[in-house]
Amino acid sequence: MKTLRTPDRAFAAIPDFDFAPQYHVAETNVTMHYVDEGEGRPVLLLHGEPTWSFLYRHMIPPLVAAGFRAIAPDLIGFGKSDKPIEASDYTYANHVAWVESLVIDLDLERAVLFGHDWGGLIGLRVLANQLERFAAVAVTNTGLPTGEHTIPDAFHDWLHFSQESPVFPIGSFVQNGTVSHLSAEVVAAYDAPFPDESYKVGARVFPSLVPINPEMEGSADNRAAWEVLMGFRGPCLTLFSDSDPITAGGARPFQKLIPGAKHQPHVTIENAGHFVQEDASPALVAALIPWLETL
Repeated sequence: MKTLRTPDRAFAAIPDFDFAPQYHVAETNVTMHYVDEGEGRPVLLLHGEPTWSFLYRHMIPPLVAAGFRAIAPDLIGFGKSDKPIEASDYTYANHVAWVESLVIDLDLERAVLFGHDWGGLIGLRVLANQLERFAAVAVTNTGLPTGEHTIPDAFHDWLHFSQESPVFPIGSFVQNGTVSHLSAEVVAAYDAPFPDESYKVGARVFPSLVPINPEMEGSADNRAAWEVLMGFRGPCLTLFSDSDPITAGGARPFQKLIPGAKHQPHVTIENAGHFVQEDASPALVAALIPWLETL
Protein backbone atom coordinates (compact mmCIF):
# COMPACT_ATOMS: atom_id res chain seq x y z
CA MET A 1 0.00 0.00 0.00
CA LYS A 2 1.58 3.28 -1.14
CA THR A 3 1.12 6.20 1.22
CA LEU A 4 1.91 9.85 1.79
CA ARG A 5 2.59 11.44 5.16
CA THR A 6 2.23 15.15 5.72
CA PRO A 7 5.60 16.72 6.62
CA ASP A 8 5.92 17.73 10.27
CA ARG A 9 6.64 21.32 9.24
CA ALA A 10 3.03 21.64 8.08
CA PHE A 11 1.96 21.45 11.72
CA ALA A 12 4.47 23.96 13.09
CA ALA A 13 1.93 26.75 13.64
CA ILE A 14 -1.01 24.70 14.94
CA PRO A 15 -2.61 26.55 17.90
CA ASP A 16 -3.45 24.90 21.22
CA PHE A 17 -2.08 21.52 20.23
CA ASP A 18 0.99 20.92 22.38
CA PHE A 19 0.51 17.18 22.75
CA ALA A 20 3.33 14.68 22.32
CA PRO A 21 2.83 12.68 19.11
CA GLN A 22 2.44 8.93 19.41
CA TYR A 23 2.51 6.46 16.52
CA HIS A 24 1.03 3.02 15.96
CA VAL A 25 1.65 0.71 13.01
CA ALA A 26 -1.83 -0.49 12.14
CA GLU A 27 -3.22 -3.21 9.89
CA THR A 28 -1.83 -3.25 6.31
CA ASN A 29 1.36 -1.64 7.70
CA VAL A 30 0.13 1.96 7.75
CA THR A 31 1.12 4.30 10.55
CA MET A 32 -1.51 6.00 12.69
CA HIS A 33 -0.77 9.08 14.76
CA TYR A 34 -2.55 9.51 18.07
CA VAL A 35 -2.57 11.68 21.17
CA ASP A 36 -2.35 9.82 24.49
CA GLU A 37 -2.55 12.08 27.53
CA GLY A 38 -3.25 11.42 31.20
CA GLU A 39 -3.94 8.34 33.27
CA GLY A 40 -7.01 6.55 34.52
CA ARG A 41 -9.99 5.21 32.61
CA PRO A 42 -9.29 5.56 28.86
CA VAL A 43 -11.62 7.74 26.79
CA LEU A 44 -11.19 7.04 23.08
CA LEU A 45 -11.99 10.23 21.15
CA LEU A 46 -12.66 9.47 17.50
CA HIS A 47 -13.00 12.28 14.97
CA GLY A 48 -14.74 12.10 11.61
CA GLU A 49 -14.78 13.70 8.18
CA PRO A 50 -12.72 15.77 7.34
CA THR A 51 -11.08 16.62 10.67
CA TRP A 52 -8.31 15.15 12.83
CA SER A 53 -7.40 14.92 16.51
CA PHE A 54 -7.03 18.72 16.56
CA LEU A 55 -10.85 18.69 16.88
CA TYR A 56 -10.44 17.52 20.49
CA ARG A 57 -7.79 20.02 21.59
CA HIS A 58 -10.19 21.76 24.01
CA MET A 59 -11.57 18.51 25.45
CA ILE A 60 -8.32 16.64 26.14
CA PRO A 61 -6.94 18.91 28.92
CA PRO A 62 -10.19 18.92 30.99
CA LEU A 63 -10.47 15.16 30.67
CA VAL A 64 -6.89 14.72 31.86
CA ALA A 65 -7.45 17.18 34.71
CA ALA A 66 -10.48 15.15 35.80
CA GLY A 67 -8.38 11.99 36.05
CA PHE A 68 -9.03 10.33 32.69
CA ARG A 69 -6.74 9.10 29.94
CA ALA A 70 -7.61 10.86 26.67
CA ILE A 71 -6.68 8.98 23.49
CA ALA A 72 -7.34 10.77 20.20
CA PRO A 73 -6.15 9.06 17.01
CA ASP A 74 -5.97 10.53 13.54
CA LEU A 75 -7.88 8.21 11.25
CA ILE A 76 -5.82 6.88 8.37
CA GLY A 77 -5.91 9.51 5.63
CA PHE A 78 -6.17 12.39 8.09
CA GLY A 79 -4.04 14.52 10.39
CA LYS A 80 -0.54 13.22 11.00
CA SER A 81 -1.42 9.64 10.02
CA ASP A 82 -0.40 7.98 6.76
CA LYS A 83 -2.52 8.76 3.71
CA PRO A 84 -2.83 5.93 1.16
CA ILE A 85 -2.80 7.31 -2.36
CA GLU A 86 -5.28 4.83 -3.87
CA ALA A 87 -8.97 5.46 -3.26
CA SER A 88 -9.60 1.70 -3.23
CA ASP A 89 -7.55 1.36 -0.03
CA TYR A 90 -10.08 3.44 1.90
CA THR A 91 -12.76 0.87 2.63
CA TYR A 92 -15.10 0.94 5.60
CA ALA A 93 -13.70 -2.41 6.72
CA ASN A 94 -10.13 -1.11 6.54
CA HIS A 95 -10.98 1.92 8.68
CA VAL A 96 -12.52 -0.35 11.31
CA ALA A 97 -9.50 -2.67 11.25
CA TRP A 98 -7.06 0.24 11.56
CA VAL A 99 -8.75 1.64 14.68
CA GLU A 100 -9.35 -1.80 16.13
CA SER A 101 -5.64 -2.60 15.87
CA LEU A 102 -4.85 0.51 17.93
CA VAL A 103 -7.38 -0.50 20.60
CA ILE A 104 -5.83 -3.96 20.79
CA ASP A 105 -2.25 -2.69 20.74
CA LEU A 106 -2.98 -0.29 23.62
CA ASP A 107 -4.74 -3.14 25.42
CA LEU A 108 -7.57 -0.85 26.46
CA GLU A 109 -9.76 -2.01 29.33
CA ARG A 110 -13.02 -0.49 30.67
CA ALA A 111 -12.69 2.16 27.98
CA VAL A 112 -15.26 4.74 26.98
CA LEU A 113 -15.86 5.39 23.29
CA PHE A 114 -16.62 8.98 22.27
CA GLY A 115 -17.55 9.07 18.59
CA HIS A 116 -18.32 12.02 16.32
CA ASP A 117 -19.34 11.73 12.66
CA TRP A 118 -17.29 8.88 11.10
CA GLY A 119 -15.74 8.40 14.52
CA GLY A 120 -19.08 6.89 15.48
CA LEU A 121 -19.53 4.85 12.31
CA ILE A 122 -16.09 3.32 12.85
CA GLY A 123 -15.95 3.32 16.64
CA LEU A 124 -19.30 1.60 17.14
CA ARG A 125 -18.14 -1.20 14.88
CA VAL A 126 -14.92 -1.48 16.88
CA LEU A 127 -16.91 -1.55 20.11
CA ALA A 128 -19.10 -4.34 18.76
CA ASN A 129 -16.00 -6.34 17.78
CA GLN A 130 -14.17 -5.66 21.07
CA LEU A 131 -17.10 -5.53 23.46
CA GLU A 132 -15.11 -6.76 26.44
CA ARG A 133 -12.81 -3.71 26.24
CA PHE A 134 -15.54 -1.05 26.50
CA ALA A 135 -17.58 -0.05 29.54
CA ALA A 136 -19.59 2.81 28.04
CA VAL A 137 -20.17 4.90 24.93
CA ALA A 138 -20.98 8.54 24.21
CA VAL A 139 -22.01 9.73 20.76
CA THR A 140 -22.44 13.11 19.13
CA ASN A 141 -23.66 13.95 15.62
CA THR A 142 -23.13 10.45 14.30
CA GLY A 143 -24.95 7.22 13.51
CA LEU A 144 -24.57 3.66 12.36
CA PRO A 145 -26.49 3.57 9.07
CA THR A 146 -27.60 0.38 7.39
CA GLY A 147 -29.18 1.93 4.28
CA GLU A 148 -32.71 1.20 5.40
CA HIS A 149 -33.73 4.73 6.39
CA THR A 150 -34.05 8.04 4.58
CA ILE A 151 -30.83 9.99 4.15
CA PRO A 152 -31.10 13.81 4.48
CA ASP A 153 -30.80 15.92 1.35
CA ALA A 154 -27.87 17.74 2.99
CA PHE A 155 -25.89 14.50 2.94
CA HIS A 156 -26.70 13.80 -0.70
CA ASP A 157 -25.48 17.31 -1.58
CA TRP A 158 -22.25 16.67 0.36
CA LEU A 159 -21.76 13.29 -1.33
CA HIS A 160 -22.19 14.80 -4.78
CA PHE A 161 -19.80 17.66 -4.02
CA SER A 162 -17.13 15.36 -2.60
CA GLN A 163 -17.07 13.26 -5.75
CA GLU A 164 -17.47 15.99 -8.38
CA SER A 165 -15.83 19.19 -7.19
CA PRO A 166 -12.39 19.93 -8.68
CA VAL A 167 -11.38 21.63 -5.40
CA PHE A 168 -11.92 20.35 -1.88
CA PRO A 169 -11.25 23.09 0.72
CA ILE A 170 -11.08 21.19 4.02
CA GLY A 171 -10.87 24.15 6.39
CA SER A 172 -13.84 25.82 4.71
CA PHE A 173 -15.92 22.68 5.20
CA VAL A 174 -15.30 22.80 8.93
CA GLN A 175 -16.21 26.49 9.01
CA ASN A 176 -19.42 25.78 7.09
CA GLY A 177 -20.30 23.08 9.61
CA THR A 178 -20.19 25.41 12.61
CA VAL A 179 -22.45 28.20 13.84
CA SER A 180 -19.51 30.17 15.25
CA HIS A 181 -16.77 31.96 13.35
CA LEU A 182 -13.46 30.13 13.33
CA SER A 183 -10.22 32.09 13.36
CA ALA A 184 -7.94 31.98 10.34
CA GLU A 185 -5.45 29.98 12.43
CA VAL A 186 -8.03 27.29 13.23
CA VAL A 187 -9.18 27.03 9.61
CA ALA A 188 -5.53 26.71 8.60
CA ALA A 189 -5.05 23.94 11.17
CA TYR A 190 -7.74 21.89 9.45
CA ASP A 191 -6.10 22.54 6.07
CA ALA A 192 -2.61 21.70 7.40
CA PRO A 193 -2.73 17.89 6.92
CA PHE A 194 -3.49 18.38 3.21
CA PRO A 195 -0.68 20.32 1.47
CA ASP A 196 -2.22 19.59 -1.93
CA GLU A 197 -5.03 17.59 -3.53
CA SER A 198 -2.99 14.37 -3.57
CA TYR A 199 -3.30 14.18 0.23
CA LYS A 200 -7.12 14.42 0.16
CA VAL A 201 -7.99 11.02 -1.31
CA GLY A 202 -9.32 9.65 1.96
CA ALA A 203 -11.29 12.80 2.71
CA ARG A 204 -12.96 12.64 -0.70
CA VAL A 205 -13.74 8.93 -0.39
CA PHE A 206 -15.36 8.99 3.05
CA PRO A 207 -18.81 10.29 1.99
CA SER A 208 -19.10 7.54 -0.63
CA LEU A 209 -18.55 4.85 2.01
CA VAL A 210 -21.63 5.73 4.07
CA PRO A 211 -24.09 2.84 3.59
CA ILE A 212 -27.07 4.66 2.06
CA ASN A 213 -28.68 1.51 0.70
CA PRO A 214 -28.81 -2.04 2.12
CA GLU A 215 -26.63 -3.49 -0.63
CA MET A 216 -23.62 -1.28 0.03
CA GLU A 217 -20.42 -2.54 1.61
CA GLY A 218 -20.75 -2.00 5.32
CA SER A 219 -24.53 -2.35 5.55
CA ALA A 220 -24.51 -5.98 6.65
CA ASP A 221 -21.69 -5.40 9.12
CA ASN A 222 -23.53 -2.41 10.57
CA ARG A 223 -26.69 -4.47 11.01
CA ALA A 224 -24.62 -7.08 12.85
CA ALA A 225 -23.09 -4.34 15.01
CA TRP A 226 -26.57 -3.06 15.87
CA GLU A 227 -27.48 -6.55 17.08
CA VAL A 228 -24.54 -6.36 19.48
CA LEU A 229 -25.37 -2.81 20.55
CA MET A 230 -28.97 -3.74 21.25
CA GLY A 231 -27.60 -6.11 23.88
CA PHE A 232 -25.04 -3.64 25.25
CA ARG A 233 -25.96 -2.67 28.81
CA GLY A 234 -23.09 -0.34 29.48
CA PRO A 235 -24.15 3.31 29.78
CA CYS A 236 -24.79 5.11 26.49
CA LEU A 237 -24.95 8.91 26.43
CA THR A 238 -26.13 11.06 23.51
CA LEU A 239 -24.77 14.60 23.14
CA PHE A 240 -26.12 15.73 19.77
CA SER A 241 -26.21 19.39 18.76
CA ASP A 242 -29.31 21.39 17.86
CA SER A 243 -28.14 22.83 14.52
CA ASP A 244 -26.79 19.99 12.41
CA PRO A 245 -28.91 19.33 9.28
CA ILE A 246 -27.20 16.00 8.59
CA THR A 247 -27.65 14.25 11.95
CA ALA A 248 -30.85 15.92 13.20
CA GLY A 249 -32.85 13.34 15.10
CA GLY A 250 -29.91 10.98 15.18
CA ALA A 251 -29.92 10.61 18.96
CA ARG A 252 -33.29 8.82 18.95
CA PRO A 253 -32.12 5.42 17.61
CA PHE A 254 -29.41 5.23 20.27
CA GLN A 255 -31.81 6.20 23.03
CA LYS A 256 -34.45 3.77 21.79
CA LEU A 257 -32.40 0.71 20.86
CA ILE A 258 -29.44 0.56 23.26
CA PRO A 259 -30.49 -0.70 26.71
CA GLY A 260 -27.76 1.28 28.46
CA ALA A 261 -29.17 4.55 27.10
CA LYS A 262 -32.19 4.37 29.38
CA HIS A 263 -32.18 6.80 32.31
CA GLN A 264 -28.99 8.52 31.13
CA PRO A 265 -28.58 12.33 31.31
CA HIS A 266 -28.81 12.92 27.55
CA VAL A 267 -28.14 16.49 26.48
CA THR A 268 -28.91 18.50 23.37
CA ILE A 269 -26.01 20.91 22.91
CA GLU A 270 -27.47 24.30 22.04
CA ASN A 271 -26.17 26.75 19.46
CA ALA A 272 -23.88 24.18 17.88
CA GLY A 273 -23.55 22.87 14.34
CA HIS A 274 -22.11 19.63 13.01
CA PHE A 275 -18.66 20.28 14.45
CA VAL A 276 -19.98 20.63 17.97
CA GLN A 277 -16.47 20.47 19.45
CA GLU A 278 -15.66 23.77 17.73
CA ASP A 279 -18.91 25.46 18.71
CA ALA A 280 -19.38 24.14 22.22
CA SER A 281 -16.49 22.16 23.72
CA PRO A 282 -17.18 23.58 27.20
CA ALA A 283 -20.78 22.33 27.03
CA LEU A 284 -19.62 18.91 25.88
CA VAL A 285 -17.11 18.69 28.71
CA ALA A 286 -19.69 19.92 31.24
CA ALA A 287 -22.02 17.09 30.23
CA LEU A 288 -19.41 14.41 29.66
CA ILE A 289 -17.13 14.56 32.71
CA PRO A 290 -19.80 14.28 35.44
CA TRP A 291 -21.26 11.32 33.54
CA LEU A 292 -17.82 9.69 33.25
CA GLU A 293 -17.33 10.12 36.98
CA THR A 294 -20.41 7.98 37.66
CA LEU A 295 -19.12 4.98 35.71
